Amino acid sequence: MGKKVLVIGAARSGLAGAEFLAKQGNQVVLTDMKQVEQVDNLAALGVSFIWGEQPDVAAIQPDYIVMSPGVPLTIAPVKYAQAHGIPVIGELELAYRHCKAPFVAITGTNGKTTTTTLIGELLKKTGKQVFVGGNIGVPLISYVNQLDADDIVVAEVSSFQLETIETFCPHLALMINLTPDHLDRHGDMAGYLAAKARIFENQKESDYLVLNYDDVTLRELRSQSNGKVIFFSQQHKLEEGVYLDDNQVMLALNGQTVAICKADEIAIKGKHNLENAMGAIAFAYLSGVTPEDIRDVLMTFQGVEHRLEPVRTLNDVLYINDSKGTNPDSTIKAIEAYDRPIVIILGGKNKGIAFTNLAQLVKQRVKKAVVLGQAKADIVSALQEAGFSDYVVTDTFEDAVKTAAGLAEPGDIVLLSPACTSWDMFSSYEERGQLFKEIVSAL
Repeated sequence: MGKKVLVIGAARSGLAGAEFLAKQGNQVVLTDMKQVEQVDNLAALGVSFIWGEQPDVAAIQPDYIVMSPGVPLTIAPVKYAQAHGIPVIGELELAYRHCKAPFVAITGTNGKTTTTTLIGELLKKTGKQVFVGGNIGVPLISYVNQLDADDIVVAEVSSFQLETIETFCPHLALMINLTPDHLDRHGDMAGYLAAKARIFENQKESDYLVLNYDDVTLRELRSQSNGKVIFFSQQHKLEEGVYLDDNQVMLALNGQTVAICKADEIAIKGKHNLENAMGAIAFAYLSGVTPEDIRDVLMTFQGVEHRLEPVRTLNDVLYINDSKGTNPDSTIKAIEAYDRPIVIILGGKNKGIAFTNLAQLVKQRVKKAVVLGQAKADIVSALQEAGFSDYVVTDTFEDAVKTAAGLAEPGDIVLLSPACTSWDMFSSYEERGQLFKEIVSAL
């Protein structure tokens, strides 16, 4: 017997969830504050729609609600549901419940997409079919019917997605790092950490939790874990885990110590990418990938689109697309990855995070800055407080890119790493990065 399901939010995961549920024989109501045009396929499946207003949960009387991650849990329909015992889950939980394949999951503030993609490539070495999705762009629910128990789901999961889990339990869970992000939604770092830590709340003794030993906040999560905790560290030689010893990446697990490769042999560059790779190494080894195969993948994996992505070199100026740099800490890591003079493009929509530390680094390491977007006044204020005056404010994204190109000299890098989300001007960081590449290619 089908259920009555209210799906709130008609972005990628909401549309995919509504389609899946309707095909399963459920009575589905899809709602969003903005009307979505291309829903003929859903209408043909019997889905009904509520656009431009909050749904009346009392009138609909759903058996449960599926939330899109972008919609906060503070809205009135959710409050009503919670007060009246109506379950509220997300697309991640929905996919987990209906998927035969085991899950492994990755979270953290920065580097999730790079690490998830790398882990996907590593796990392909097991010979199994590997599906990579989640917060990385492809809704997990789209593929659950195509997977069986011998496959593997590699899921990038965000704090927003983890807010609405109930039974979700990855066999392997990885938390790469934790720095301020999404404080406009979670309130403070304690709220943000609590959401992230839900990745391992249902794990059992037979499961694994991989944590960054160098992040003290994450290190202390060990006491909360039911699974076996494996650490990785760039700064400490570990008795067990993945660590750095005289530029050599070492793996010490199951009574065996193996040299994987030299740190500078890893194809993706930067200290932050070494951190990503070390977490991935632990994941891969625990999944049965041989040290030889791990080394081969690390030496050839080139990273992901919109993350420190070289676009072109023109007049000896290197253009880098780091549109995925959506918070100050991510942009700090991007700046630290290069030793050439940088002309940086900053700005977009702020998530309630201070730009103070970023501004200090800009003063030390950046030649010129181009600032735009909703957060430009906050960024300019932080730059001025840091004593940095080599900035230009622009109104449009195209002006920003062309201004940065005009300021750059041979030997420089033009770096798009906005330290903000794209939602003031674009629908996604991908759209922003794609436009950057198009403008740069036309220079």
